Amino acid sequence: MARKAATAVAVTTVVSLNEARLERRLKHYRERLQRVMTTNRRAVGRLYTTGLLFSKEGTRAGRDLLLAHQHLLRVVTLLDRLSDQGDVPSPQKTDAVDAIFQELDQLLERTGELTHRTSAVLDSLRGE
Repeated sequence: MARKAATAVAVTTVVSLNEARLERRLKHYRERLQRVMTTNRRAVGRLYTTGLLFSKEGTRAGRDLLLAHQHLLRVVTLLDRLSDQGDVPSPQKTDAVDAIFQELDQLLERTGELTHRTSAVLDSLRGE
């Protein structure tokens, strides 16, 4: 009588390193976005509560913060696109993904500059 050898079937999971890297990058950008949005929200609140929003310089700072908020909305759209949560499918080519991450970096940098400039204006106006 022929005996069958007992074989153990090991279940293995294949992990795509590209997908893991992309997920890690997306997590990093979402955290960065959250920090920038919080800073922007605080700056708008400071402008409003101090009444500086109604001065000429405060109005200009408010417009800068509005532009920064528009940049942040674009960042949210790009992050949704990269994570396949948006209306447009995620790009498959590495060059396209890198171009989107480059645009994300530029938008977050511009937003940070606008928010920083507004904070400087707030500090100078409060000192008067």
